[in-house]
Amino acid sequence: MAFRGLYEHTIDAKGRTSVPARFRDALSCEGEAQLVVTTAFDGSASDGEGLYLHVYPLKAWEAFEAKLAQRSPSEVGVRQIYRTYVANAVDIEIDKLGRILLPPNLRKWGGLEKEIVWVGQLNRMELWSKARWEKASNAALDEEHQDSIEKVFTEIGL
Repeated sequence: MAFRGLYEHTIDAKGRTSVPARFRDALSCEGEAQLVVTTAFDGSASDGEGLYLHVYPLKAWEAFEAKLAQRSPSEVGVRQIYRTYVANAVDIEIDKLGRILLPPNLRKWGGLEKEIVWVGQLNRMELWSKARWEKASNAALDEEHQDSIEKVFTEIGL
């Protein structure tokens, strides 16, 4: 299952938003009706502009948990992942209308108020406020990021 593409949606006052149809199709092909949503951040952004959400199909989240469980909880990075990523993770069902209901604390973290963007990231999805997404995606155009992007493309043979 691979999630690709960028989809603009809205979120209502209760925190409901539709999962993009293409993402729902990919999920249903795998028999997935449950997602795990948690906090995420873009380390290159400041002042909360890089805060957004990661959205995993349940099986992908469980694979992540299994890999994390193999690491020593005494590692500083592992402890921080448990405290900031795992602790904020919430199981969310996709309803019959293809919507999810995001809890208030996750909406607040991501700054999700009205206009949002779903972003495919191969094995997971991201949920951004539209304004934050535009700022983060424009930052990828600067020279420093271009060098990093070129390096990765070269290393994977593109």
